[in-house]
Amino acid sequence: MPAITAESRILDLRPQIVREKLGSKSKVCLLSSRDIFSVIRDVPVVIMACNIRIRHVIPGIMKAAKELDAVVAFELAKTEGGLDGGYTGMTPEIFFDTVVGYAEERGFTKPFFIHADHLTVKNKSQEEFDSTLQLIEAQIKAGYTSFALDGSFNEVKDNIEITSRLAYKILPYGYGLETEVGEITHAGQKAEITTVEEAVEFIEGLISAGVKPDVLGINNGSKHGNYLPGEEANVDLKRTDEIYQAIKKFQVNIAQHGTTGTPLEVIKKMPDLGIRKANVGTEWQNIAHKYLPQDLFSEMQKWASENKKDIKFATKVFKKEIDNIDKKSKETIEQKAYEQASILLNAFRAGKSAEMVLYKLTENQRFAQ
Repeated sequence: MPAITAESRILDLRPQIVREKLGSKSKVCLLSSRDIFSVIRDVPVVIMACNIRIRHVIPGIMKAAKELDAVVAFELAKTEGGLDGGYTGMTPEIFFDTVVGYAEERGFTKPFFIHADHLTVKNKSQEEFDSTLQLIEAQIKAGYTSFALDGSFNEVKDNIEITSRLAYKILPYGYGLETEVGEITHAGQKAEITTVEEAVEFIEGLISAGVKPDVLGINNGSKHGNYLPGEEANVDLKRTDEIYQAIKKFQVNIAQHGTTGTPLEVIKKMPDLGIRKANVGTEWQNIAHKYLPQDLFSEMQKWASENKKDIKFATKVFKKEIDNIDKKSKETIEQKAYEQASILLNAFRAGKSAEMVLYKLTENQRFAQ
């Protein structure tokens, strides 16, 4: 009879929906982010969450995580991967199959989670609420194990109400929960930094409603997307720390958004500020774009120019061509993603985080029996 190891025990902690989808023979360690955040809450380490718009970067990220023994996450926002596939062409089911497919193919067995990024509700209309709720239901069915509820476009009181109502759909599954206060803007847009008072009011309001998030997204000056020429990344580390110090008594950490373009010396400080998750998205798109076949990328640029749209919106239009690029281009993108993922994971101090999660969770599991 084979010995029961920590590696085999942790697979029992995979959510039931995930186990059913993967099958009994799979060693893919897709966990709830709630379990992972419970382990690293007080440890200065940041989980790198990767928004995957172009699939070819995934194996490179997995290779880096495997070598460094790091926990990572893969995610898509509502705009990137909604019920209609968003602007990437990936529905929740397609995204799950894409990530898990690479994990099976490459023998990636480190703990990770699949995250629903920016489930936005921009106003109090029933239509806006229902569209996000329907997406959450599809993501749960697909196998997502972590969710970011974003009512930050609303006043704090309304944000609390919207977030709480959506959270009730997620919490019974034991999945991880990220919330947001202070709208995080795009490059070139003016940003209002989240105040300590707003963050505390928001978390207290959620807890009063029976909802305790694992991490809180705040506006600390970072922006989504590539910074414009002459625009600098300006992350307010002091405010970030002040908010963390004010909310850590609730056992809530910080989620950093808009990491692309942030200087490495700033990233290296993030683990000490209560940041436990950092979203990196446009970085991977940039790498993929740089090493796509030139004729294909030129067509994408032409389409974006003619339609007066950001080139990210060309992803869905050219998805078939992108997915089927030549082997050499795929290998180059994978290698470049691996190199950048290694740099970022080291800056986030994520090395050995997988081992920490593995043994802490299985130790808790053993004592609970």
